[in-house]
Amino acid sequence: MSERFMVVPVAHAEESAFGDEADGDSVFDAGAGEERRGSVPILRYSREPNKYGDGNPRESSPFINNTDDDKGTLYDGKNMALFEEEMDSNPMVSSLLNKLANYTNLTQGVREHEEADEDEGAKKKTVKSPQMGTFIGVYLPCLQNILGVILFLRMTWIVGTAGILESFIIVSMCCSCTMLTAISMSAIATNGVVPAGGSYYMISRSLGPEFGGAVGLCFYLGTTFAGAMYILGTIEILLTYIVPSAAIFKAEEKAQEADALLNNMRVYGTCCLTLMALVVFVGVKYVNKLALVFLACVVLSILAIYAGVIKTIFEPPVFPVCLLGNRTLQNHDFDKCMKTEIIDNLTVTTKLWSLFCEGPELNASCNEYFSLNNVTEIQGIPGLTSGVISENMWGSYGPAGMLVEKAVPSVPASVASQDKYMPYVANDITTFFTLLVGIYFPSVTGIMAGSNRSGDLRDAQRSIPIGTILAIATTTIIYLSCVVVFGACIEGVVLRDKFGDSVKGNLVIGTLSWPSPWVIVIGSFFSCCGAGLQSLTGAPRLLQAIARDGIVPFLQVFGHGKANGEPTWALLLTAVICESGILIASLDAVAPILSMFFLMCYLFVNLACALQTLLRTPNWRPRFKYYHWALSFLGMSLCLALMFISSWYYALVAMLIAGCIYKYIEYRGAEKEWGDGIRGLSLNAARYALIRLEEAPPHTKNWRPQLLVLLSLDSELSVKHPRLLSFTTQLKAGKGLTIVGSVLEGTYLTRESDAKRAEQSIKSAMAAEKTKGFCHVVVSSNLRDGFSHLIQSAGLGGMKHNSVLMAWPANWKQSNDPQSWRNFIETIRETTAAHQALLVAKNVDSFPHQERLAEGTIDVWWIVHDGGLLMLLPFLLQQHKVWRKCKMRIFTVAQLDDNSIQMKKDLQMFLYHLRLNAEVEVVEMHDSDISAFTYEKTLVMEQRSQMLKQMQLSRTEREREIQSITDESRSSIRRKNQSGAHGSAVNNQNAHLDDDKQDEAQLIHDRNTASHAALNDNSDATPERVHMTWTKEKFCTERTRNREPNASVAVRDLFNMKPEWESLNQSNVRCMHTAVKLNEVVVNKSQGAHLVLLNMPGPPKSRGGDENYMEFLEVLMEGLNRVLLVRGGGREVITIYS
Repeated sequence: MSERFMVVPVAHAEESAFGDEADGDSVFDAGAGEERRGSVPILRYSREPNKYGDGNPRESSPFINNTDDDKGTLYDGKNMALFEEEMDSNPMVSSLLNKLANYTNLTQGVREHEEADEDEGAKKKTVKSPQMGTFIGVYLPCLQNILGVILFLRMTWIVGTAGILESFIIVSMCCSCTMLTAISMSAIATNGVVPAGGSYYMISRSLGPEFGGAVGLCFYLGTTFAGAMYILGTIEILLTYIVPSAAIFKAEEKAQEADALLNNMRVYGTCCLTLMALVVFVGVKYVNKLALVFLACVVLSILAIYAGVIKTIFEPPVFPVCLLGNRTLQNHDFDKCMKTEIIDNLTVTTKLWSLFCEGPELNASCNEYFSLNNVTEIQGIPGLTSGVISENMWGSYGPAGMLVEKAVPSVPASVASQDKYMPYVANDITTFFTLLVGIYFPSVTGIMAGSNRSGDLRDAQRSIPIGTILAIATTTIIYLSCVVVFGACIEGVVLRDKFGDSVKGNLVIGTLSWPSPWVIVIGSFFSCCGAGLQSLTGAPRLLQAIARDGIVPFLQVFGHGKANGEPTWALLLTAVICESGILIASLDAVAPILSMFFLMCYLFVNLACALQTLLRTPNWRPRFKYYHWALSFLGMSLCLALMFISSWYYALVAMLIAGCIYKYIEYRGAEKEWGDGIRGLSLNAARYALIRLEEAPPHTKNWRPQLLVLLSLDSELSVKHPRLLSFTTQLKAGKGLTIVGSVLEGTYLTRESDAKRAEQSIKSAMAAEKTKGFCHVVVSSNLRDGFSHLIQSAGLGGMKHNSVLMAWPANWKQSNDPQSWRNFIETIRETTAAHQALLVAKNVDSFPHQERLAEGTIDVWWIVHDGGLLMLLPFLLQQHKVWRKCKMRIFTVAQLDDNSIQMKKDLQMFLYHLRLNAEVEVVEMHDSDISAFTYEKTLVMEQRSQMLKQMQLSRTEREREIQSITDESRSSIRRKNQSGAHGSAVNNQNAHLDDDKQDEAQLIHDRNTASHAALNDNSDATPERVHMTWTKEKFCTERTRNREPNASVAVRDLFNMKPEWESLNQSNVRCMHTAVKLNEVVVNKSQGAHLVLLNMPGPPKSRGGDENYMEFLEVLMEGLNRVLLVRGGGREVITIYS
């Protein structure tokens, strides 16, 4: 699902929302009548898929997104006639300002702000704008979300366990973290309009979809586990302080009390979750209406605490605590803190006696410690002026089961094994500083409540910073003062008594309140209920916002809901995850989990602000000015430190979850362009790296092929040879630079759309072949210039290509246009001039795709030294899974005067120093006589070259001629092979001929020296001149005969007048001899190889022999399946040094 804004007038807002805008009429049409003219346009936020079909929110517009309705607006006037052609894309400033002035970012319930008038459908009442100010809209919601269950249930225990000083440090660290985060959040929230989504929207639009999705889901999980924590707090208050008798599981022994409590929490927690989920499902409006009631409960509870603190100065409340020696007793099963009492002058035992002794008799055997120590009674709330603050200054950590003791003298017992069965107050968990940090941190979360309500605020950019920072400052003062007053008013053993067992099961913080402990108990109960309901309300909407953004594909189903937009499926998933937290059943175990997720969210808020500030993004212009990148960086560091202080293993798990989500979105998620800071960071890093790269050329050790892949496109703009991209991927293995380029003929103005389509086609092919790189399509007047421009200008700075990869023009002989192979040869010349390596793949369509090749060989024919590129390429290919099983073989050629045995040893030693594993073979090619086959091949080549070019045959005649030449050459070769003796005699005769002797019948080609631009226009080219020994009349006769029906016979007769072998160009004969002999050796040795790498000979310096050069290469590769011609770039690319 995508989201977009639509500008509609109030008069037709309802109709436009249901498709009436499709008629194309402008809603601001001058002819729409007075009723329409008087309506006020608003910005409707629509979640329907936009009409462009991309599925992405159209957030690229700098202000508001235009719709098709605006295109009908015509400008009638003469003052701005110069700009009237651009009015569709660039509206008048007055029109733009009018839309901005009436802008509102109402995301849901726009129709609730409109009242239908049945009598006059076109006239609607003015839209009610948001009226919530800073106090109601931001301050109070943040206050309600921050103050909660931890304050009421765990704050006194944290102060007693950690001591006043360390508790002060814990509170200061956590509150500093949230304050710094609030400063960063205020900067982000005031940098433009923040629609619905709150913190998720801010992070995702600042850090990109990957970070946004990862942190958004972490924030969602944190909010969900917060709901579980609030529900567990609700049940703990219910079963421990309100209705203890409602427990289903009851412990028969003291050791089983903890397990019984956890089971009760699971049962009642599941029931409570089910009930709350039903309430949220039935109607969220009831939850919102009760929010004020829940806030009132919180405020009254805190006021009751401060009132009770003031009252302790004059009249401390009476909550006696019974000590046995220095140990605190659970004051449940006895009324009097004494062992015996005198009734009617008789000494009788008390209920306390029966708890430690085997019977009520005075002579009954009792617990040793009970016998050795007396019981004393102290005041649980001695008061603010009692001086107890000095005793509570330092912490008292210990393992699970450690007894809560006061620092008074006592007589220890010799055996302590029975202590766990006695009614002592003991630690239920092992306590240490970092644990308390993790348990406490959820009490400072909730700072995002104001930013989540940005759509309901009168001035969000002013209210969010002020309200959030004031709420954090207020709660910080409350928490710090609570640390001090709790330590100054309450006895230390009572503070460390988590469940109030020493004060008859009262809530410890309730014993301090005025007028009654029940004020705190009832207030905290409703506060936890309300917070749980709000978590179950907010979390599904957050998940729905993430799902509708489309960045996590498997979450798409959770973007749907009921007809009114309520996220039903998201609520169901939230309830399931919340249930997993409830099954943990321990508030102390759940709190660190949600601390991790909230801390990670706050960490990335700080990172987003720091990043935007340091990058100095032009769009970064927050109205909130009191921020600095150092503060954001400090907040980020504090968040990270608190994560590992709280629980290093939970921190690692949270990071692993976020990392997995990040990589999943990067791999499978939809591509979004939100103008995020990570993209800006990447651009800055790339710029810095490019500047550094340009300082010096790369060292030989760092050289790797940076490829420019030249692709050809068909008439449908599809890639002709996609396997060329596969080979690129296999050669690069994802490393280095890859630029895929292509050229379209024409002008950019006329073929701009074709260029974009071609670019998309190439990108699709690159994605299918898993080629990572850049795409560049050039429109040029001719292909020759286009490829030249790519070779010269592709890349940027130090990130330029050093190698060019292209496919061999397989059908160059059959091509009607000789310009195709001429372009190929010119590309070779230009890569050589640019000192770039060249790789030409023959039969590229037969190259492997993704399938792994069986065991075989990659054969390298090292004829001339090219800087080591021939040996480096097979090594790079072997790194890819497709070629991994192939072994490298290196062949080199020895001449007559070379020592082949020594050459092999030297080559093996060279490969050893290069750390390359390859088999070595030296092939001896001695000087031999030029064979009749070579002469015949050269003869056919020259005849074809001259006749085809000079006589300019039609296409049909050219095809017949090619076939006749092929047939005749085959029969001639067959005759020459049969008459071997005669061939040898002719060879000997030819060897003594002078190279400059020319036969009278030989054609002499007078090359035209026009530029390649003139050559490109074949239709207007002047026919090249031909000088022949026969007369002009004979030539015209032959030309006329070619137009007759018996043209094939005429052509064959014409070619029967070929010159003798002695008249052949001896340079061509020698080149053909080399190609034929080398091809024989290569085919003999490497015909079964998976890939053959050959040195590519350079093109002739004179362009007169270009077509002969193509023929030489064709002969050289004849009979081989996969061939890669390699031409070095003129520098060493491999070294023996480390």
